[in-house]
Amino acid sequence: MFMKLRLASSLIILVCAAATAAAQPLPAAFGKPVPSSVEDLQEIEQHVQKLVEKLTPATVCLRIGASQGSGVIVNAQGTILTAGHVTEKADRDATVILHDGARLKGRTRGANGSIDSGMAILAEAGNYPHAEMAKSADVKKGDWCLALGHPNGFKPGRPPVVRLGRVQETSDKLIVTDCALVGGDSGGPLFDMHGRVIGIHSRIGGKVSSNVHVPIDTYRDTWDRLAQGDVWGSRFPFFEWSKPGDAYLGVQAAAEKKSLKIESVTPSSPAEKAGLKAGDVILKIDNLAPATVDDLSTLLKMKQPGNTVNIQVQRGNERMMIAVVLGKRS
Repeated sequence: MFMKLRLASSLIILVCAAATAAAQPLPAAFGKPVPSSVEDLQEIEQHVQKLVEKLTPATVCLRIGASQGSGVIVNAQGTILTAGHVTEKADRDATVILHDGARLKGRTRGANGSIDSGMAILAEAGNYPHAEMAKSADVKKGDWCLALGHPNGFKPGRPPVVRLGRVQETSDKLIVTDCALVGGDSGGPLFDMHGRVIGIHSRIGGKVSSNVHVPIDTYRDTWDRLAQGDVWGSRFPFFEWSKPGDAYLGVQAAAEKKSLKIESVTPSSPAEKAGLKAGDVILKIDNLAPATVDDLSTLLKMKQPGNTVNIQVQRGNERMMIAVVLGKRS
């Protein structure tokens, strides 16, 4: 039965991918760098209201043990996509709370700790409201987006909270937006303006207005492993141990061989002000060579806001030294 369900899910994914190409044109206001009139704002508001009404039933709260997170149902059979740090392990009991407060039994499936993707399923057969998956590879910097979730967990009488924003950075490993997130939003859906899932909330960035989401394409690429309950990859470092006042650099990085590659730079951060760029490979920081994001975090914990660090990077064929004055984490 489980394999039949997953085969059906795979077919649904293919259908959704085909439907993506036939998406209807967006209102003209979304094609402008910024709204330029009251009419533009009204057009955006009306469009978002329609999307929220459609997408709210597919956005859920997950209670697993003593923790709460968010998720999104992506097919009629009740497959839920969420963050890997929400599910953590396979075959855990989960309570799935719908937007109207109805509680259903669920079960966690697989998780990829290296990118923070996770999956759960609703235990009972049904025909569940669900959202379509887009292609995150098509997402571009500046695109409008919509974040739904349950900040601080489910609250009776309060539907999923909505935040409208723009994409700041995107790659095959992450999407960065200015949609504000807080605890409990983890695992919730990030939608494009057609109402399709483009990402899953992963973690709060260095600023409240710069937050990280898992691209939806990785779920499609690893669907079978997640559905079968595989758990792999070292847990993604979330900076959960970072506290207000800690030294702050402002980059998202990923391990590459024996060095770190900067995936994105937070706008207005110390890293951006000093000239660090996405794509730079960090070779050394003050004569130390961080090989993992954990190494980078440990090194920053040894510093104070206001300290200057000398970062050696490889940018294309050029090797350079950049001095960065660390900021204070908000």
